[in-house]
Amino acid sequence: MRERPDGKRNANGKAFDPERLFLPPDDDLAPNRPGETLRARLDSSGAAGPSGRVRLLLARLLGRRPAADAWRRELAAEQCVGAALEGLAAGGWDVVHSIVLPGDAIIPHLLIGPGGVFAVAAKPGRGARIRVGHGEVRTDREREPRPYVREIRHDAGRASLVLSRGCGFLVQVQPVLVFVGARSLEVVPGLDDVRVLGEADVPGLGAPGGVLHPDRSRRVHTVARNRRVWLWA
Repeated sequence: MRERPDGKRNANGKAFDPERLFLPPDDDLAPNRPGETLRARLDSSGAAGPSGRVRLLLARLLGRRPAADAWRRELAAEQCVGAALEGLAAGGWDVVHSIVLPGDAIIPHLLIGPGGVFAVAAKPGRGARIRVGHGEVRTDREREPRPYVREIRHDAGRASLVLSRGCGFLVQVQPVLVFVGARSLEVVPGLDDVRVLGEADVPGLGAPGGVLHPDRSRRVHTVARNRRVWLWA
């Protein structure tokens, strides 16, 4: 038995969502793997093949910092965090990976479940001492700060607008920054709107509940996995 517009459910008790049923495969983000966009970027650059690896080695010997190196580190971080998020499925959580927004911004992971909705950005810590401020992140490995806090805050706000419009009810999206492999992590006092975690803390995102009813959680996931809704983010 499938759910009808009157709210009935199918035989296994799950809600039937016609938008999910008829979503064209090319528009369905649910099959995305963690780091999907970075994988495609590496493939298109040729860095994944033998000749690409030779070019990377030569660039390193010459003291250059190939973009592909940064992409590989970012991919490893996203894979680590993505696997941890997918491990929350048994608790009623869904995750959509690699959501591309207009302007080439990317939400690496969108976690949806009983505790609400989280836009999660995974960053490589590289054994660094990291200090997270109200807008930027500084490490002892880089001279210039990175605008990670501003970026994830902004992207979470965009996600909230898109999901609220698509669902027909307010969807609040909490921004989360996860640093993988950091030596230490310091967060400036008063940073209350962005959660900052190490990779070992990621499973804790699945602990809270009581924010989203299961029907609403399913609805948010249905909207979130539709690539087309993000075209107007």
